[in-house]
Amino acid sequence: MRAGIVKPDFAAAAAMPAFTKADTVGEPLLELRGIRKTFGAVTALDGLDVAVHPGELVTVVGPSGCGKSTLFNIVAGLEEPDVGGTIRYAGRSVLATDLLGQVSFMPQRDLLLPWRTVVDNAILAIEVEGTPRKEARAQAMAMLPQFGLAGFENQYPQQLSGGMRQRVALMRTFLFKRDLMLLDEPFGALDALTRTLMQRWLLDVWEQHKRTVLFITHDVDEAIFLGDRVLAMSARPGKVKLALDVKLERPRRHDLVTDPAFIGLKRQLLDAIEEESLKSFDLQKAPS
Repeated sequence: MRAGIVKPDFAAAAAMPAFTKADTVGEPLLELRGIRKTFGAVTALDGLDVAVHPGELVTVVGPSGCGKSTLFNIVAGLEEPDVGGTIRYAGRSVLATDLLGQVSFMPQRDLLLPWRTVVDNAILAIEVEGTPRKEARAQAMAMLPQFGLAGFENQYPQQLSGGMRQRVALMRTFLFKRDLMLLDEPFGALDALTRTLMQRWLLDVWEQHKRTVLFITHDVDEAIFLGDRVLAMSARPGKVKLALDVKLERPRRHDLVTDPAFIGLKRQLLDAIEEESLKSFDLQKAPS
């Protein structure tokens, strides 16, 4: 096991009471301050500050190797940062491992089990948490139409398209009812057209459920189209270089990417990320 990775205890996490939202008006649901994470001689994150408020959809972009996946693992409760930083969740100071089971998350791969049907894959997280199977299946069946999966409940993953598999995985994440959802490049493996359709669909679902979302992506257009704010990360060691408010009208239109305001935001992000990408490239060329 790689140094610094905390072995998850999912059974213990499922038994823990869920955090409740902070009562303080305007207080972030999640706040990271001065986060540093090293793996041997490599410093993945250093001085990372992130705040996500209730109901926000915050996207994160950055050059390859900037620490996006490390950020994901810390917020998901899978890795503990180095000593010295602070994490607050729902108004309380916590360890990263306290967040395991308290945040719903979806990694890049859909991780559907090939021997379980659509509905049984969707209920996996809440079934592990202790929801009776009959009740869990009833919740999933009620949600199928909203996720475009009505009539596919008895299909197996190998019978589905890539976009449908991602909808099943997202449905599983939504069913695991937590205030904060962490999505790590969920559409990265899809073709361009399917990806665009999935982005618009996700916004429709998010508008209805009003979950707080931290969405990691490598796609600048996707980050702006989805986000209330975009956090652009620096080259390794990663920290937030630019926090960009996206004051574009919701619901977002499909042709928004050609709007001058969108293009202006994209130019700001690309300028920031290009500089950091060049630094990242130089780091990779440097002798070890």
